[in-house]
Amino acid sequence: MGDRTNGACHCGGVRFTVKLAEGLDKPRRCNCSLCRMRGGVVVTALHGDLEITAGRDLLKLYQFNTMKAEHYFCSQCGIYTHHRRRSNPDQLSVNVACLEGVSPFDFTDVPVLEGIRHPGDRPGGYLIAGYLHYTPVKEGNP
Repeated sequence: MGDRTNGACHCGGVRFTVKLAEGLDKPRRCNCSLCRMRGGVVVTALHGDLEITAGRDLLKLYQFNTMKAEHYFCSQCGIYTHHRRRSNPDQLSVNVACLEGVSPFDFTDVPVLEGIRHPGDRPGGYLIAGYLHYTPVKEGNP
């Protein structure tokens, strides 16, 4: 994918480029109340490594609970593009489904982090709550 990757929301109104800190090597999900509902698979970027190239005015911010994490989504199509983390404000989580040529179904096993009890609210840091597994079926299989 090179040094920077292009990304966009579903309608294409919000466009960005991003340098992924770990590439696509460490995808993950979270089981907190918001992540359970939006169902995104994310990868890491450093805060300064995501550049909005179009549609900044379409991005809307959503915050809840401690109001520390900053979750961004397109106001036209509703797609979550990225968020600034509560656990590490120097890092972003980027929705892999928004990255050019990437699908959340490209990953066979995705760790699900324990987010119901946020790592900032308990000792021990990140814990894995489980794994999300995807097995494609062959075409023509009912």
